[in-house]
Amino acid sequence: MTETTLCFAENIRSRFFTRKNGVSTGDFASLNCSVKVGDDPAKVRENMRRVAGYLGCTVEKVFVLHQTHSSIVVPVTSREPFEKTPYADALVTNESGIYLGIKTADCAPVLLADAENGVVAAAHAGWRGAVGGVLENTVQAMIGMGAERESISALIGPCIAPQSYEVGEDMRQSFLQADAKASLFFIPAGAGKYRFDLPGYVLARLERQGIGAAEWVGEDTYALDESYFSHRRSSQKGEKSGRQISVIGLLDDALF
Repeated sequence: MTETTLCFAENIRSRFFTRKNGVSTGDFASLNCSVKVGDDPAKVRENMRRVAGYLGCTVEKVFVLHQTHSSIVVPVTSREPFEKTPYADALVTNESGIYLGIKTADCAPVLLADAENGVVAAAHAGWRGAVGGVLENTVQAMIGMGAERESISALIGPCIAPQSYEVGEDMRQSFLQADAKASLFFIPAGAGKYRFDLPGYVLARLERQGIGAAEWVGEDTYALDESYFSHRRSSQKGEKSGRQISVIGLLDDALF
């Protein structure tokens, strides 16, 4: 991960995992964390076991979602695993000893924390989720669990950068109908084409919320093929794409 000036406090453990150090092969090499993309489920389970091992927990303590590009946020109020995985795009908790995971392959993973008040969250922000309000809903859910707006910090993980994200006029118009303020994030690229600045837009939505700090780690999933899965890059090559995972959790008092 690229170094940033923003770091979470010592009672927060977080990680933007790359695609490296797993057991999956072929298009999914190697730390693919999604069974929905066509990978061998046994290999995905081993990859998730490795993720959990790095975090210092068991797989059951890593909470994930069926992500649908929505604005739905799920509060995690118990350390017990989900009975049934929810369909949503963000998780928030004030429980220690568990980890919230978001899977991406170009969309922006956003990890948020109010370390002082003990509230963390993880959000999946593609353009549909971002324009639909997933970030605002996540911040509000954190406040509902005891966070203070000005004490929340957010890190935007590796995602597709504007130089790699060319879109057409139809997508731009659909976007601007939902958020007219987004026009600044579409950079003309000739012949009805634009380059969309997803990390810049996500940062702007976070800043509108008045949180304490927000930053992008500055890594382009499309360009860094050895480090990250990219749905767009794989689609252009006629390949399948895996998903990397980004995780955040509150440590138990005994661990810090």
